[in-house]
Amino acid sequence: MLPPVDLRPPFNITRTSHLRLNVADLAESRDFYTRVLGLVVTEEDESTVYLRGLAEACHHSLVLEKSRDGGTARRIGFRVFFEEDLDEAYRYFRDRGLPAEWVQMPHQGRTLHVSDPVGTPLELCATMETRPRLHINFEQYQGAHAQRLDHFQLLTPDVYELCAFYSALGFRNSEYLEYGDDLVGAFMYRKGTCLDLAMVPGDGPSLHHFAYTVSESHDIFTACDFAGILGYGDQVERGPGRHGPGGMLFAYLRDPDGHRVEVFNSHYQTIDLETEPVRWDAASVSTNARWGLPALEQWYFEASPFNDVPLKSPAVRPAPMTLEKFLSTPQPR
Repeated sequence: MLPPVDLRPPFNITRTSHLRLNVADLAESRDFYTRVLGLVVTEEDESTVYLRGLAEACHHSLVLEKSRDGGTARRIGFRVFFEEDLDEAYRYFRDRGLPAEWVQMPHQGRTLHVSDPVGTPLELCATMETRPRLHINFEQYQGAHAQRLDHFQLLTPDVYELCAFYSALGFRNSEYLEYGDDLVGAFMYRKGTCLDLAMVPGDGPSLHHFAYTVSESHDIFTACDFAGILGYGDQVERGPGRHGPGGMLFAYLRDPDGHRVEVFNSHYQTIDLETEPVRWDAASVSTNARWGLPALEQWYFEASPFNDVPLKSPAVRPAPMTLEKFLSTPQPR
């Protein structure tokens, strides 16, 4: 069912690094991410805010850019290990007829813009300016004390095609979802935990969510509490709950532009090669493991489109058990 993985890929992507979002009101979005999630502002001007988690030394993991296209995503970013990996990546994408161009980005070293086969805009860099980590500066803690950016989840018209592409770049699966003979969910990683990039069927490419880790389970409730205190209570879209795939505690919130962000309490290790990916039967498993209600329909189908990237629909539209369906179905006593 799963595509083969190239364990010696043509260039070395090491981890999820950063992302860039368009927002309509920069001050309001800054307020949400600093006071609800607890991210730290590294630098800002009248059009851009650079943020990072408390445990992050690199200059930014989230870039907010003021735009009339608020609610759209610009790019998701990955780090590569060496500068020469960027050169190999440039050749790799060009040889396959995929977009690849060198760009200058503030606070980063040499940066490459590329797109995967379904059109997801990617940003690759090998270096970034650094700042002191603030994870033991407890006097600066706000909100949920978000520690570090962990992963992205995409909606894509063809999960197998996209999974095969990233498998050829050395991404391995920690877990996956099957429905009959179809791959309907892939949870892939490079950094030795169980996730850097997840993909599920939907109108895409689009950014379903990005996720930050928190140190303690109660920090997840703190995110929800601060959302309520600061007027974003109706933006708590799902949870707190516990995932089936992954097994972590989580909550999902929507920011003022509708971008979805997850806070969760980290992962298990997946470094060793003998670790087998876990198969889940999509017909018999909820995204909740043992407790909690299904997600709202919007959680499955709404996502942030990428700026100026056309959307394609999957051949078969997913039909998950949503909260709306669950509540309208008679339940056994």
